[in-house]
Amino acid sequence: MTAPHPAAALVELADVHVVHRARSGGLFRRDRVHALTGTDLRIAPGETVGVVGESGCGKSTLAKVMVGLQPPTSGTVRFAGQDLWSMSPSTRRSTVGASTGMVFQDPSTALNRRLPIRQVLRDPLDVHRWRTPQDREERVRELLDLVGLPASVANRLPSQVSGGQRQRVAIARALALRPRLLVADEPTSALDVSVRAQILNLLLDLREQLNLAMIFVSHDIQTVRRMSDRVVTMYLGRIVEQLPAGSLPHGARHPYTRALFSATPGLLSPIDPIPLTGPVPSATRPPSGCPFRTRCWRADDHCAAELPAAEAGRDGHLYRCHHPVLDGTTDRELISQAQERP
Repeated sequence: MTAPHPAAALVELADVHVVHRARSGGLFRRDRVHALTGTDLRIAPGETVGVVGESGCGKSTLAKVMVGLQPPTSGTVRFAGQDLWSMSPSTRRSTVGASTGMVFQDPSTALNRRLPIRQVLRDPLDVHRWRTPQDREERVRELLDLVGLPASVANRLPSQVSGGQRQRVAIARALALRPRLLVADEPTSALDVSVRAQILNLLLDLREQLNLAMIFVSHDIQTVRRMSDRVVTMYLGRIVEQLPAGSLPHGARHPYTRALFSATPGLLSPIDPIPLTGPVPSATRPPSGCPFRTRCWRADDHCAAELPAAEAGRDGHLYRCHHPVLDGTTDRELISQAQERP
């Protein structure tokens, strides 16, 4: 499921599968965990793609595959046209390390607590032997200014600054080598509500200022909608829908995307979620056909027998569903349909 885009892809995944082996049911028995299945995705330079879905749906695995931290079991991962996993390990580390940056969920654990912030920011510069030592010191000062921190912070330990300031340091470190792609994996979930908006605004400003491509992974799907040009919905390791962020929520055609967005609070109306029955199936034994069929009120025998093909809508909108939601259908109508399901 690859969305067309007029620009050449910065990152491209083609039929990527990630399967883990997990011990289960005995000393010598190992189940196969399908973390990603048949993933096709393109990220254009300067584009922000948000990734949403329930816990365990493969969001973080997708992010790790894109930056070379997780090898695919099969399929192709290309960065700027180069196949990452046909490179030697040293070439891959150099290519990915200089061109991508990651911002993790909790800055308290992502930063070395024993090093002053100056050294935290210098580490990637030193590892990649970036220019001269004097240039690296100047780059540290530039990075602090870039994320809105005073120069005096450089001499402090991460534990001596606030959570919001630590996340600014983490963002600065991710940008040290002037990457083309920034992956933000739940970057505000560990922060106080009062600080989250500041960090999100900073990321938006940096994206525009530096022309960054960005992958934004979050459980907060309203935030993903605000931050993204395009939103990807994942379920049980599969991408089930891609659509422009401006089309959400009522432009979504997949029942799962509609259910996700119906369960988020709004300022002017209470939560009125579309009900989903049953738990998420195990990734070791995914259902036949459509992975969402066991919880979908629209599912029938066709859904159990055959995986839906990718259907194309307007503006690069893609979805996999045998019975997509029709344009103009309200959440109230979908709630009524779900409640009528036996």
